[in-house]
Amino acid sequence: QVQLVESGGGLVQAGGSLRLSCAASGRTFSNYAMGWFRQAPGKEREFVATIGWIGDGIYYVDSVKGRFTASRDNAKNTLYLQMNSLKPEDTAVYYCAASRNRYGRTVSNDYAYWGQGTQVTVSS
Repeated sequence: QVQLVESGGGLVQAGGSLRLSCAASGRTFSNYAMGWFRQAPGKEREFVATIGWIGDGIYYVDSVKGRFTASRDNAKNTLYLQMNSLKPEDTAVYYCAASRNRYGRTVSNDYAYWGQGTQVTVSS
């Protein structure tokens, strides 16, 4: 069992960058595939990115490909999401999540543990 805490959200202008972090507590962090999801006001939670146990199997939703980069540092029990060229439509609460699968999938139900979320607001 793990606890997840996101940080790094904030207000940024369109075209800017932001790096989100997700700190995990508890053991066996390396045995969890990790995912990033986001939820904009009035919308369903949306898959953003996933990364496998050892930093492989990375997959992104089409809308962020080429702009966002997921990574992890298992020694630090930390997941990252580097977000570049941010757009107003990226505005959402961003959540990190953990799955016991070797590789993450895009569906929320595959992830057993969730952080509290961090707000990202991109102004035009």
